[in-house]
Amino acid sequence: MVKNQKYRTIIFYKDYFQAFFLKQGDKVKDKIIWTFNLIEELQRVSETYLKHIENTDGLYEIRVQLGRNIFRIFCFFDQGQLVVLAHGFQKKTQKTPKKEIEKALKIKEEYENEKK
Repeated sequence: MVKNQKYRTIIFYKDYFQAFFLKQGDKVKDKIIWTFNLIEELQRVSETYLKHIENTDGLYEIRVQLGRNIFRIFCFFDQGQLVVLAHGFQKKTQKTPKKEIEKALKIKEEYENEKK
C-alpha cells in the first residue's frame, strides 16, 4: 500500500488542543481526525476545511462539522508546511467569538516567543 504524500504536518502545541479534543464524543473525534488527514494530504485544501481568519496575522481555523454541530480549531503555519494547533471550541453562533480568536492569537504569540 502506498502511503499518502503529506503536504503538511499537524503538530500539537502544549495541551491546548488536547484539552478540547478529549471532551468530545467518539464521532466528533473521528471527524476531527478525518479532517486533519485531509489537511495533511491534500495539496490544496478547500475553505470548507481550512480558512484564514480575516484581520489576523496568519491565524486559520480548521472547520469541522458533524450533523448540526460545528467545531472550530484554530491553527497557524510554521515554516510553511507545519500546522500548529492552538485550541478548539464548539461554534454556537454565526460569528466566531472574539474571545476565542484572542485566545488563539495569544497561543500563537506564546509559540513564536518560545521559538526565539
